Amino acid sequence: MAATLPRRNVPQPGLEIDFLSTSSEKFSGVKYSAYYIHLKVVVPHIGDVSALWLRPADARWALVLAHGAGAGMNHPFLGKLAHELAGAQVATFRYQFPYMEQRRRVPDPPAVLQSVVRAAVRMAGETAPDLPMLAGGKSMGGRMTSQAAAEHRSELAPELEKVQGLVFLGFPLHPPGRPGTKRAEHLAQVRTPMLFLQGTRDQFADLKLLRPICANLGPRATLHEIGTADHSFHLLKSSGKTDAEVMHELAQSVRAWAETLSCSASPQARE
Repeated sequence: MAATLPRRNVPQPGLEIDFLSTSSEKFSGVKYSAYYIHLKVVVPHIGDVSALWLRPADARWALVLAHGAGAGMNHPFLGKLAHELAGAQVATFRYQFPYMEQRRRVPDPPAVLQSVVRAAVRMAGETAPDLPMLAGGKSMGGRMTSQAAAEHRSELAPELEKVQGLVFLGFPLHPPGRPGTKRAEHLAQVRTPMLFLQGTRDQFADLKLLRPICANLGPRATLHEIGTADHSFHLLKSSGKTDAEVMHELAQSVRAWAETLSCSASPQARE
């Protein structure tokens, strides 16, 4: 069923849009009207990558959402999460990294991945200049976003200046079976508030290591633990919860945390 949305939700002129639709969706019992747009993100010196923009009519926030190392933006996890977030008044801007766009197995070098993060954040801001922005991603996507954010005050990453919070869906602190904290060293340079959504069975992040890291980051870091969840946020049957309920919890956690952020706070005010 077609939906009539407020004119302010219409994408900005000049964007390269492959496909635009307006629809009324229902997911996990939540009905909402939204724009669903296929876009191309232009990454300087690298090329174009695909993106998906899902904006509910009542959006209060926008989340620039990067995929993990082994699956692209169309993976069911990110698709379901995007719909749950839409039901929680959070628009999502999902995008591909070049290796995934080109169907290669090996991820691009970190410098390339971070360039794509910056380009996606810039385009998301152009697509919805009226919405306060969050950025992050699943596993590797979240880590690359945090590394870009660690450089946001330099000339390399001015795009990250407008990001008001970072969201990590399973921060990959270390490879499975090889506990360590080196991957978190740059977080001390991130001045943006951070939300860590982490499963207690995640083999990529020993909570005995992650908890003190978050504690040392002080009020900038919020750790939300999902009991018995693994790196893919699948739960043990003994938890009594379904995967759909976990998706709902993740989306509502993002929304609740975002509402604690000051929309008017400047990056300088966070320092």
